[in-house]
Amino acid sequence: MTAQFTPAGTRTAEDLGTIHLIGVGGVGMSGLARLFLTRGIPVSGSELREWPSLAGLRALGGTIHMSHEATNLDGVDTVVYSSAIPQDHLEMVEARRRGLRVLHRSEALAAAMTGRRAVAVAGTHGKTTTTSMVTMVLQQAGVDPSFVIGGEISEVGSGAHHGTGEYFVVEADESDRSFLIYRPYVSIITNVEADHLNTYGDYATLEAAFVEFARLTDPDGFIITCADDPGGRRLAETLRAEGRQVHTYGEAADADLRLTEIVSSARGVRYLAAIDGRSLGEFRLPVPGRHMGLNSASAVLAAYLLDLPLPAAEAALAVFPGVRRRFERKGVADGVLVYDEYAYHPTSMTLALQTLREVAGEGRVIVVFQPYRLYRTRDSQAEIAEALAIADELVLLEVFGPGELRQPGEGSAALIEAVALPADRKVFVDSWEEAPVEVVRRARPGDVVVTMGAPPISLMGDELLSGLLARAGSAPTATVDPVATAPAVGGPVPGGATAGGDGAALGGTAAPDGAAPTAG
Repeated sequence: MTAQFTPAGTRTAEDLGTIHLIGVGGVGMSGLARLFLTRGIPVSGSELREWPSLAGLRALGGTIHMSHEATNLDGVDTVVYSSAIPQDHLEMVEARRRGLRVLHRSEALAAAMTGRRAVAVAGTHGKTTTTSMVTMVLQQAGVDPSFVIGGEISEVGSGAHHGTGEYFVVEADESDRSFLIYRPYVSIITNVEADHLNTYGDYATLEAAFVEFARLTDPDGFIITCADDPGGRRLAETLRAEGRQVHTYGEAADADLRLTEIVSSARGVRYLAAIDGRSLGEFRLPVPGRHMGLNSASAVLAAYLLDLPLPAAEAALAVFPGVRRRFERKGVADGVLVYDEYAYHPTSMTLALQTLREVAGEGRVIVVFQPYRLYRTRDSQAEIAEALAIADELVLLEVFGPGELRQPGEGSAALIEAVALPADRKVFVDSWEEAPVEVVRRARPGDVVVTMGAPPISLMGDELLSGLLARAGSAPTATVDPVATAPAVGGPVPGGATAGGDGAALGGTAAPDGAAPTAG
């Protein structure tokens, strides 16, 4: 049964009193905690592992308990949980026993947005990247937005910020229906595809939820969606028939903001943009992928409709460093380039692997894939298998599905049989430790390796690099990445930005054990 959430109304973050967050180390929860702390609100949190975000929260005055205990709630007014926290969690049970206010993360976030013009980004995939792009465009325009993103922006060292401006940029997560809490001034919907059917039951119900989300947009605001996406196009038609303000972007001839002459290579992507036939000029990003260009177009369109200077959008996108776990370059070892990519939905997997083909050039693409959730892997097995077949080699781990019970015939053993690659070019490994061994055995100089899928796989990149360095017989020293040091498509990138790298990403961390990462 799907939980029911309540909009904040006039309640503000300050009305919540002293706040305690269960699982505070998670990407979304730590960002929310940081936002509260920078607003001067007392915050505590509980965790079981020392995640990188916790040091920053302590530095801001947060109290972090490295255990889950009833006494953690002493002096607390409001307890915040995410959908990954079960209702019988001991701190949840204790909070209800004490009569404390208990809020889902999205309800607490909605309170933080009270009094601001919310820019909410929804969609089956591309949310985190698009939210990050919109945030950087608004920052470059000088309006100092508040934001909470499922990753850390390197320029401010965080995925959350309490700004002085009127706008508040946020990801709107459809996975548990919590995006229906928000009351946006601007709604951006990147795409509408089948996913999270464990929540919705069928695609029609999911699509109806996106329509409902869009209808929550302020009548004085507007809705942005993609004309190239069938779901987005249907949504636009439905809402326009109701007299709502809907604006579209894409390569489609009837898109309000139309992209043409898109060029993507290992060095980045560029395109020409025009609105209602009037040229807006060329836009460039130092990250590859046509889908990256498409995501950025929504940020350009938002800036245009908000009457923000388009040169600010152009400048922000020209130095957009990417999002950690979204096409993140981990490094190079023994001539092998290693990436990490969050994609687990068939469409986003296909887009990522097609872009990796551009990066690899004459080299091969080797995928280390960990599927995310048994129901998705089962229901989309044919589509996932088709995406994986784009690779030259596949190393497949078991499905990551905390709390799920695997039935006979389900899981990765069935998936690998469906992937149309020769038997010697695909392998199912029973343990985490076997995967790096297989990569070291298979990868050759000039190849591109990508860890892809569920949250834990993001931790494997460093192990792959270490294994490849050991194979080369060298110590772990810095390596030169010719792609990272190359200029963006069409010329140098303002500010010297590169197309990724550990030090120049909108970053985040893997979700703690059992925690659900922010979708996108």
